[in-house]
Amino acid sequence: MMQWTMLFASAQEESAFVFGRMSGITRYLYESLPSYTIAGYVVFILTFVLSAIVYKLGFAKQLPMMKNVIIYTFLFLGCIILTFLALFLPMVEGLIVAALILIVYKIRLKREKKEQLQNS
Repeated sequence: MMQWTMLFASAQEESAFVFGRMSGITRYLYESLPSYTIAGYVVFILTFVLSAIVYKLGFAKQLPMMKNVIIYTFLFLGCIILTFLALFLPMVEGLIVAALILIVYKIRLKREKKEQLQNS
């Protein structure tokens, strides 16, 4: 009986250590969602969606459909690796900041183009 108590206490300490080192959003998801599996999938989907938004706002050009499929396929595969990094590094937070900066940039760019057209 003593061994099980020691193992359980050790597992709790290890769990607290891991949660203490996780980044903010990832830790929140792992603590609030019903299972770790669901939380892992949510972190992956969040990473992929934010990466796709950042790609679309900052780097995407008008390409044929097949090339877009290939690009998003490799983006999907790359996000698998980013998901492992997102456990202990602020990947999701960084992608949110990058998306916000690119959104502000695109809004200002459209506003400047509109002003140039009105002044011409």
